[in-house]
Amino acid sequence: MTQSDRFAHIGFAARRRAGGGILAPLFWLAGVVAAACAMAVGALLAIFAAAAVAVFALVGGVVVFLTGLAMRARRTAAPVRRADDVIEARKVGGTWVTYGWDRNGR
Repeated sequence: MTQSDRFAHIGFAARRRAGGGILAPLFWLAGVVAAACAMAVGALLAIFAAAAVAVFALVGGVVVFLTGLAMRARRTAAPVRRADDVIEARKVGGTWVTYGWDRNGR
């Protein structure tokens, strides 16, 4: 067989040999066990990935909820102005002078 003849028979028919030897059933069984282990590892990784996505979604929901609470608190905590809170300011020279800032009783 030459170097180029090696790749001439690619496919399922090229792998099948007459007889296959005495160890062929053991190799087949080892292949089945390896495939089962690979599927089990894949299933575990899929479960971990799904759990990570669920945790991300939960944390994102909590962040959105807390943001909503903060925005509502910001809207409701607007300063309430009363008539006696007004400060009078006049420009004297180059500076501003305010009246009414100091309250009695402090």
